Amino acid sequence: MTYQRATIAGLMQIAAAAGMNGWSWGNAGNASKSERSGPRRGKLMMLLWIILSSSLCLMVDGQLRISPETVQEWAVSFGKEIAALSARYSGAKLLQKKYKDVEGVVKIEEMDGAELVKTFAEEMEEMLGRKMKSVKRLAEAAEDADFYHDYNETMEFDYYNSLLINKVDEDGNALPLGGEFPLEENEHFNKLPVNTQMSNIQVPTNVYNRDPDILNGVYMSEALNEVFIDNFQKDPTLTWQYFGSSTGFFRLYPGIQWIPDDNGVVTFDSRNRNWYIQAATSPKDVVIVVDVSGSMKGLRLTIAKHTINTILDTLGENDFVNIIAYSDYVRYVEPCFKGMLVQADLDNREHFKLLVDELHVKGEGKVKKAMKESFKILNEAAALGQGSLCNQAIMLITDGAMEDFQDVFEEFNWPERRVRVFTYLIGREMTFADNVKWIACNNKGYYTHVSTLADVQENVMEYLHVLSRPMVINHDHDIIWTEAYMDSVLFNTQAQSLLLMTSVAMPVFSKKKETLSHGILLGVVGTDVALRELMRLAPRYKLGVHGYAYLITNNGYILSHPDLRPLYKEGKKLKPKPNYNSVDLSEVEWEDTEEKLRTAMVKGETGGMSLDVRTSVDKGTRVMFLKNDYSYTVINETPFSLGIVLTRGYGQYIFIGNVSVEEGLHDLLAPDLTIANEWTYCETDIDPAHRKLSQLQAVVGYLTGKEPDLDCDALLLQQTLFDAVVTAPMEAYWTALMLNTSSMDDRVETVFLGTRSGLMRFQRYTGIEKRIAKSFLTSADKENMFTLDHFPVWYRRAAEYPAGQFLYYMPRQETRDIFRDYEADYSATLSAEELELELQAEEGGRQRREADDDDVEEEEEAGRILIATTAVTVTVGKKTAIAGAIGVQMTLELIESRFWAIAAQPNDTDCSNVEGACPLRCDSFDIACYVIDNNGFVLISKQRNDAGRFFGEVDGSVMTTLIRMGMFKRVSLFDYQAMCKMNSHSVSSARPLLSPFYGLAAALKWFLSNFLLFLLEFNICGFWHSDHFADASAHKKKGDILQPCDTEYPSFVYEPSVKETNSIIKCGRCQKMFVVQQIPESNLLLLVVQADCDCSRQYSPINMEPKEVKYNASVKCDRMRSQKIRRRPESCHAYHPQENANDCGGASVISLSASLFLACLSFSALAS
Repeated sequence: MTYQRATIAGLMQIAAAAGMNGWSWGNAGNASKSERSGPRRGKLMMLLWIILSSSLCLMVDGQLRISPETVQEWAVSFGKEIAALSARYSGAKLLQKKYKDVEGVVKIEEMDGAELVKTFAEEMEEMLGRKMKSVKRLAEAAEDADFYHDYNETMEFDYYNSLLINKVDEDGNALPLGGEFPLEENEHFNKLPVNTQMSNIQVPTNVYNRDPDILNGVYMSEALNEVFIDNFQKDPTLTWQYFGSSTGFFRLYPGIQWIPDDNGVVTFDSRNRNWYIQAATSPKDVVIVVDVSGSMKGLRLTIAKHTINTILDTLGENDFVNIIAYSDYVRYVEPCFKGMLVQADLDNREHFKLLVDELHVKGEGKVKKAMKESFKILNEAAALGQGSLCNQAIMLITDGAMEDFQDVFEEFNWPERRVRVFTYLIGREMTFADNVKWIACNNKGYYTHVSTLADVQENVMEYLHVLSRPMVINHDHDIIWTEAYMDSVLFNTQAQSLLLMTSVAMPVFSKKKETLSHGILLGVVGTDVALRELMRLAPRYKLGVHGYAYLITNNGYILSHPDLRPLYKEGKKLKPKPNYNSVDLSEVEWEDTEEKLRTAMVKGETGGMSLDVRTSVDKGTRVMFLKNDYSYTVINETPFSLGIVLTRGYGQYIFIGNVSVEEGLHDLLAPDLTIANEWTYCETDIDPAHRKLSQLQAVVGYLTGKEPDLDCDALLLQQTLFDAVVTAPMEAYWTALMLNTSSMDDRVETVFLGTRSGLMRFQRYTGIEKRIAKSFLTSADKENMFTLDHFPVWYRRAAEYPAGQFLYYMPRQETRDIFRDYEADYSATLSAEELELELQAEEGGRQRREADDDDVEEEEEAGRILIATTAVTVTVGKKTAIAGAIGVQMTLELIESRFWAIAAQPNDTDCSNVEGACPLRCDSFDIACYVIDNNGFVLISKQRNDAGRFFGEVDGSVMTTLIRMGMFKRVSLFDYQAMCKMNSHSVSSARPLLSPFYGLAAALKWFLSNFLLFLLEFNICGFWHSDHFADASAHKKKGDILQPCDTEYPSFVYEPSVKETNSIIKCGRCQKMFVVQQIPESNLLLLVVQADCDCSRQYSPINMEPKEVKYNASVKCDRMRSQKIRRRPESCHAYHPQENANDCGGASVISLSASLFLACLSFSALAS
């Protein structure tokens, strides 16, 4: 075989010398002579080609053999080389020895999950309890202020309007309702300029800021200023406190400068916020009935759709809803929801909005059938114990009702009138106003006339005040907690608007006896709680390397979880996912297939269970198999449940050491040492003087006695000091290496270590100008740092690998998750500062990508780095705990050079006793050599761009064979928070594109309806805020739209019991041999593959792309209809005998130009 290989090589050299390049190849594979070649040269070339072809044919029969013994020698040599390199530059053996030396003075304790979750829950309960007390004080103060306030119709009162403060007119005079309002940046309020001595007022653009109701309410609520300040002094962890008035104004403390939107208007209306709506009403079942008969065409249908969407926006996850459209017949907007109520979570509300947008008009309106169907839905839900089991309401949206419908109410609703009916008369026409009003007034509802888009908001809000009457008359102050949400309006920076929070709120009532039967709601008071701050009460160091804490609501939705990914990337903007706050626990803890964990937590139980889980690290590319112990309990006085996870094995134990403060403090001040700044070693947010301190500064200040008032975690400080002392010799070791320049290789760039206490030490062996991995272990490199969510990825991976053996891998460089192409992999607990860094890094990456080729090459080179990491343990008796992890970051070029030097037999090798190719060299043309890691990713290849790729993409034939042979295992992972591009077939067929002119007609409709609406309303705000802007862009390519989806994606893992293997793959006319050998003392494998046999036709590449999980119509409907177990809110206020049901609304008289109105209808009809 050796001789044959040499012969073939010789023939090829002869062929080249003979001028084979004078030939070209046609499409059919036949040789065609070039004009410059003579007849003699052609005959010679043909002869050589025949000989060469014959030799190649012989090779198929006498297969090229790769010596497994030679590959094994290379693997052993390379393993020793990189192990020595990693051990020398990291100092791992010295660190392990230092921890071994202190085993006699430390103790190891087993973590008790049940005790931990109980302690964390009590601390969270105490924290949230302080917020509730603050809100109660605000509610009492507001009600007292209203009780002693006499309404003044002609009141004149100047207040600080947050939009107008610190602004002047052309003459330099302060604007009315403005004036000087001091603002100062405050660390506690995300560095926003605020006034902590005073609140100020925000009024939506569509509300007159000098309306008597506004002036009286603002004047009355001035009494809250003292309570705001007093609350903040009693509880310095409080953030925003506020009062949302039922008249429309919003009092916010501390006072801020309100920033209008791009159109110069303020759309924020506190009455639309979830905290206001939930506090103002009890849970409700709502059936929305919309008239889609022929008379509803044009502008009326547009107003009706906006009314439906506004109603949907007033619903929350404790409410239930369905939508019926009627004309000659009754149809469900979502046929899958026929005859039932569905939870009004964000996902379902957005789904309904998409369907409502596709409604079109036809036929004659038959409201009687629709009302019967609505009552049947509500009655059946009540009988089956489904829905909210509280308020029930029908929302009728129509331009008139001509039928005799009294018998429907007599049959289904009278005399109890258990179901309230709210009616919305659409359009300018008042002919049927009396009928529509009669329906509402005889069913304890409320009638409103909605003639323009600008009327919708105020008129829809009326139903909330009616539903609140029983609660107000009873004077029941129910405290509510909202689901997780992001406030994209209040904050004026993108990062701040993407922070997850929850709110606690309480209704404020009028206590005046003369208005008691009317049940007047004055507004709602509340305060925000950043979920990030709440999760600080479950310290990471107590949970261990893979442990974590999470919170869910009474509906089973995630409030906080390290695997919650609420954001995605659309173009250059980060946006909340459509369903970001309705992600169910079963979609994150998806191994809980029977939903036992979810059920127990939703029911508010205390207990525990164990699960075998598959989890991924390093941006979803690598799988780990863990045994997790779950402990959970309810947080009293809230609808929340807390869970914690401890991982079996190393995660079960924590070791505790002790040193003197003096000794520990000396080593804590070393320049190479940092601690996890996101962790809470000392509470710096209580005293304003401490807010600018980093955690390390706070710890040092406390230990030196300079800051004795700081509240610090004694156990964490004790362990941090101990780790600082034990790891201190590493600084001297690394420095000595660096000073010995003759033995240093500048391709070893950084050495680092980390301990369970969040302590890190690292040394840069290479200066910034020469360093390839410039961002490694910087503040922007969250994956490799201790954060509130996780331990560094190198620490987590080392923990699952035998201590003392190095694990090698190339870190993923993408800022986006490669398995979720369209979303940014930002966790739910990033701070505003961290999000700013992420956004800046993303923008910097974009600018680099737009730069010249040199910058692109530099960026590609930055990805060619290798991390070697290993765990360090402490053993006491039979218990072993992980003390930390240590590693080194080097360039890929360093180990490549070592590998190529080893993987080549010299030409004078004695091949007499070798069966197979000899001398064997990885740099020869017919041999391909790869070093891959235990997840199948290429580290070393002759092709530079193979590094970092999954080997299955490089050579599908060999990877397929390795999987079949059991050397690698394919593991399926699932992502129920993914975003996928919408397929063209998923577009609703309710309004197909009948002709190329449809897009033009839609654009014309948008323009004309907005223009005419402007003329009708004489209200520029209404023009800017009409939904047609969205409609205009709704017809963009469906393939560009992203929507939530479920995906399955693979990960691959090496089976370590298979140390070596070799095989031959038959590929048509040739056979490919390969040899695989484990590289000792590492997680790496060496593959030597015959490179001159192309198997790509027989074997497709194996990629790791996610695949959307497709559900057929029946399965999809079943999933949508499924009602998961939930815990209903404890209180319900649906009825009170003293309620004044005669206060049921009325019509306002509006004059209208008939010709203009007809023109509007005509143009709208044309465009429909």
